[in-house]
Amino acid sequence: MKAYCLIAAAGLLATAAPAAEITRFKTVGPTPALILQGVLVPPGAETLYLSGQLAAPIHPAKPTSPPLTMADYGDTKTQTVSTLTKIKGILASHGYAMSDIIKMTVFLAGDPALGGKMDFAGMNDGFKMFFGTADNPNTVARSTIQVAALAGPAFLVEIEVTAAKMPR
Repeated sequence: MKAYCLIAAAGLLATAAPAAEITRFKTVGPTPALILQGVLVPPGAETLYLSGQLAAPIHPAKPTSPPLTMADYGDTKTQTVSTLTKIKGILASHGYAMSDIIKMTVFLAGDPALGGKMDFAGMNDGFKMFFGTADNPNTVARSTIQVAALAGPAFLVEIEVTAAKMPR
């Protein structure tokens, strides 16, 4: 009888303990930041790493020969939205949501229309459609890097993400 009571009490204590949560550290400053300062992922969290994703053509039914051009994929904002939409679908297929993304690395190629400089503002405009919204109030820890080129001359944006969530 005593052993049963101890086991039952231990079970109650285990269920009463608060579950670990992913902690998001907001960037401190005079204005609200678009990205996080960092994220703490506790032991036991499930983590999903996605390879870098590229935009889909604006008109996917268009033949791919001759090779598609930058006009077929759009500007930096258009490619950012396309890439994040693709990422949203991949996450969903694995049981994750955009709100589960904790870290993002964005690679931007220089835009010829901007003299070869990355369109950081255009990428942020696309980013803001997915983070810090009514549907997804979360944001992420993020790095954005200008690169010499991506996998093809038509691409301006490549994004890789890490998502994490606590098991239910």
